[in-house]
Amino acid sequence: MTEKTALQDGWELYTVTNNKGMRLEVLNFGGIITSLEVPDKDGNLENIVLGYRELQDYKDNPNYFGALIGRVAGRIQDSEFELSGDSFQLKANEGKHHLHGGPEGFHQVLWEVEPFEENQTNGLRLSYTSKDGEGGYPGNLTVNVTYTLTEDNKLVILYEATTDKATPVTLTNHTYFNLSGDLKRTVATQQAMVASDLYTELDEELISTGRLLDTTDFLFDLRSFKPLQEVFSTPHDQLRIAGEGIDHYFLFSSNEKPKAGLYDPESGRLMTIESNQPGLVLYTGNGLDDSLELKERKSEKYLGICFETQAFPAGLHHDGFPDLILKTDETYRKETSFSFSTK
Repeated sequence: MTEKTALQDGWELYTVTNNKGMRLEVLNFGGIITSLEVPDKDGNLENIVLGYRELQDYKDNPNYFGALIGRVAGRIQDSEFELSGDSFQLKANEGKHHLHGGPEGFHQVLWEVEPFEENQTNGLRLSYTSKDGEGGYPGNLTVNVTYTLTEDNKLVILYEATTDKATPVTLTNHTYFNLSGDLKRTVATQQAMVASDLYTELDEELISTGRLLDTTDFLFDLRSFKPLQEVFSTPHDQLRIAGEGIDHYFLFSSNEKPKAGLYDPESGRLMTIESNQPGLVLYTGNGLDDSLELKERKSEKYLGICFETQAFPAGLHHDGFPDLILKTDETYRKETSFSFSTK
């Protein structure tokens, strides 16, 4: 079942529910996931994502809560890149660098939304056309994103795009997860997993040095579920650079399944992630503080964790990273699924 609520300034809030009561709320502004309710081990439905108490706070949304990110997720060094011999200058919005599509990225636009019900699933089809030159990027980029809620408590996000000029593209969703339910505890009490043998080294400005490091380093070895408190409490230069937490790109190991996950022992909630993206940025909410009024409480450090499945912008400046150039004869098609269960 899907319901639509009209808001001010052309904003609309869509609520999608499956037959088990799992409930997804999405704004047409930024394609933002504002709430996601899933059951705990006792069947209690609670919200497991970070969202503002007041919807108008999403207008600025400097932490990108729940938003669709594009054209390029992550930081583009010096807000520039070269493609086919031409140089492109993008709008800077984090010092001299270009972050998450820039100040006019996909998190700041109104998407066209079409609800659907088919094959025992409910969902939303979102579409947007990014004009040639928007944000400094070449090409008219037509983007379609589909949110699907299945009857077995899975949220599937499908990203599709085509362009009339070659352009860098890697799309993601920036939802902060917290499986405790209604933000009772920080994610420090939860366990994270990423099926990865390699992660990026960052410099002091959170820009990739171009080096891929081995995850067998204790802190970054997340190939099995690890309590995040163990990570946060251990001194490490890469953690310091990222604000005493993780904000790094991990390349997925090719044949491992699931690709990532999060587990909260107290509630029993387990989230597993599958994706055909080459990797993800794992961000542990290191930059959050108590200045934000969220639905359930004030924000704080480590209150949420992002699993940003994507390619990586370092590929525009360094070899050894997945390609993120979409050509005119190609269709960008990437899918990430979040499955929820209890144990």
